[in-house]
Amino acid sequence: MAARKPRRKREPLTMRGIWLLMAVISAGLMAGAWRGVLRVDEVFGFITGAVCVLLVVRQNIWNFPVGIANNVFFILLFVRARLYGDMALQGVYIALALHGWHQWLYGGQARTALRVGRASLREGLALGAGGIAATAGMRVYFIRLGDAAPFLDALTTVLSLVAQYLLNRKRVENWYVWITADVLYIGIYLARALCLTAALYLVFIGMCLMGLEAWKRALPSAEGTEPAARAQQEVKA
Repeated sequence: MAARKPRRKREPLTMRGIWLLMAVISAGLMAGAWRGVLRVDEVFGFITGAVCVLLVVRQNIWNFPVGIANNVFFILLFVRARLYGDMALQGVYIALALHGWHQWLYGGQARTALRVGRASLREGLALGAGGIAATAGMRVYFIRLGDAAPFLDALTTVLSLVAQYLLNRKRVENWYVWITADVLYIGIYLARALCLTAALYLVFIGMCLMGLEAWKRALPSAEGTEPAARAQQEVKA
């Protein structure tokens, strides 16, 4: 009797539903931008940002080029809103995205694909101490620039950089830092009347929770029996 061919694993209904919902929302937002009701840079920032996070949840390497496009749209948006810390952060993100792109492909053992892991205590303490010092210094700098929200802008900038570093290293803790930063961002953007961007960050929080659960499941078992080939396939998918 001939062996049956293994069935191709279907994408979870929830994830497929989210992609469909994103397509519908994106079409509506682009229609609003075309009619002049919504800002073009904010609309495309919303779309590319949401797609980028969904790709990160799936550990898909294409999150990096999509994320770079998102950074460009947000640079235009933040210049107009006088959020200089967030504007400068986008340029740093572009450099970090290029670094992360390389890390995900070749940052593992023997230049193989990087696998999901946890941050060490030493790594966490170093990032925490550096983050506190950087926040204090950036706050003073943003006050001199006339930033609209110097402390919160400095804090969210530092949190975002820490989260991006952890993401580049595929540390599962990156999701906790992103969630903290996103909660603060929502308040900042609402205060600057960037309602669509605030809504995007609310969506981000939901996606971060999904990403946290997905990455926890991708952690190697205590015995280290998870096949390396599976991690390689997830990165290149």
